[in-house]
Amino acid sequence: MDEILGQERALEAVEFGIGIRQKGFNLFVLGPPGLGKQTMVRQLLEQKAAKQRTPTYWCYVHNFEQAHQPRALLLPCGAGAELRTDMNQLVDDLQTAIPAALESDEHRSRLQEIEEAAKERHDDTFVELDKTAKDKGLRLIRTPAGFALAPVREGEVVGPDEFEKLPDEQKKEIETAVSEVQLVLRKVMEQVPEWQKETRDQIRELHREAARFVIVRQIAKLRENFKNLKAVLNYLKEVEQDTIEHADEFRPSDQQGPKTPGLPAPPPSFRRYKVNLLVDNCGCSGAPVVYEDRPTFQNLFGRAEHEARLGTLATDFTLIKPGSMHRANGGYLVVDALRLLQQPYAWEGLKRALLSENLKIESLGEALSMVSTVSIEPEPIPLDVKVALIGDRSLYYMMYQSDPDFGELFKVAADFEEEVDRNEANIVLYALLMATLVRQNELRHLDQGAVALAIEYAVRQADDSEKLSTHMRSLADLLSEASHWAKKEEAETVSAAHIRKTIDKQIYRADRVRSGVQERIRRGTVLIDTEGAEVGQVNGLSVLQMGNFSFGQPSRITATARLGKGEVMDIEREVKLGGGDPLERRADSFEPSRGAVCEGPSVVVVDEFGVRAVVRHGGRG
Repeated sequence: MDEILGQERALEAVEFGIGIRQKGFNLFVLGPPGLGKQTMVRQLLEQKAAKQRTPTYWCYVHNFEQAHQPRALLLPCGAGAELRTDMNQLVDDLQTAIPAALESDEHRSRLQEIEEAAKERHDDTFVELDKTAKDKGLRLIRTPAGFALAPVREGEVVGPDEFEKLPDEQKKEIETAVSEVQLVLRKVMEQVPEWQKETRDQIRELHREAARFVIVRQIAKLRENFKNLKAVLNYLKEVEQDTIEHADEFRPSDQQGPKTPGLPAPPPSFRRYKVNLLVDNCGCSGAPVVYEDRPTFQNLFGRAEHEARLGTLATDFTLIKPGSMHRANGGYLVVDALRLLQQPYAWEGLKRALLSENLKIESLGEALSMVSTVSIEPEPIPLDVKVALIGDRSLYYMMYQSDPDFGELFKVAADFEEEVDRNEANIVLYALLMATLVRQNELRHLDQGAVALAIEYAVRQADDSEKLSTHMRSLADLLSEASHWAKKEEAETVSAAHIRKTIDKQIYRADRVRSGVQERIRRGTVLIDTEGAEVGQVNGLSVLQMGNFSFGQPSRITATARLGKGEVMDIEREVKLGGGDPLERRADSFEPSRGAVCEGPSVVVVDEFGVRAVVRHGGRG
């Protein structure tokens, strides 16, 4: 069977909802469970999606200006995986090529020149300073605490005791000379950090020049692979600048700059050069069709995971995980409506995404201020998805009445029929449907008697001799159980006897309560008279529905009876629900053709709506 039984209206609505691409024309497929709604919708969606183009894909990369706001790149199919592989290879190549460039003879020679020039300037300065001190009769002494000045006499340093024995005038001259030299020394010492900084800057610039040559050559190869993607070229330009700026990180850890004393050097992190490809469906053809069976907030919209770093929880763009909305972007998403509403904030998040047409990854805990950790704000991704919700009718009408946004977002309702007309065409289709279910579930085939009895079963399920039930689950269960009994009896085909046995077994497994009711009647615990006549007593039958099994329960209904006044009694009047006293109505307000004439004490005046007035004297109404 290659068509849907009795669902022409729903089929047309689903096809319309799939075909129209305007905003807000999402689907809500409604009907009781077991009609095959989800199967039909997914089948139609997959047929439509197979003819559509494969959508472009998004990936997240590091934002070198704002690290907490990762950037989203739009890439065609295949380009995302290629960029991710190329960036990983780039880091590996630079970890080898940059240290090799820094260890070359030319680079070492230039580095030695810078270091020797700095040493020469340092030595010349202190030689000149020492000469100035000697001219003043002093000697510049290097100590562990720094530099000191001491007076000299006959080529020997004057100790403190000898200095105290000198005449006051001579001591004053020495102190004046020390002050002058100390002033020069202070100026020199203030210049030393600047000289060291200049030297470090020269060395760093030398490293950058050596690394720049390697980096530019490596990234030029990547630019050639993505020359038609402007967003990727801009990203590679930022990568080039950052790798040149941090070229020292690609050197071995023992050759890098100074580290924090007492702490081991952390390994270099190159995560900022990775590419987080959210979805990679290049092996698939057509648009994606995604069914989310657990539509939590994070499963729908993704999440940014955290990991422990130095005693705190932190995250970055490489820990962003996609949701089913990301996988369905550019295609279709099927969600059970009841499960969606059972998840906190999932429905609100879905509405917000569909209304804004943007897909934003955010932490529900942070949005509710329940956690406080280092987080990120990824750039939102444009959303183009068709959502199909599946639920029952009561849920659809409840959402339509209680949520104003629901009607704006789900403008197409596909209502499934619960029964179809019992005619020759539909009986043939029903037989084809049973054959299809037998083949799909690998069951034993049915003979003619089994098919006829199964169709009778469908009529009873519809509670109408002129209708057939479209409840696919009940029919599939009937065929599966009948095939089981046929297999147990080693029969090649399913016969009417197996169908009857299946029905009887289903009733037997579910009729514990019915058996108890009937037993109480048989034993006289519940009195039900079935013969004769009694004043003020009738028998009633209430139908009890317990799961998928229903049965009748007889009950005695009694009323108090007494001799009346010979008048017609209006029950609604007696309970004050008739909208007024009919005796006070004007009898001439009714058409004469609707009235009645009576010679007795009263007449009942009626029209098409029933009793309207009671007149206590003869005459025409």
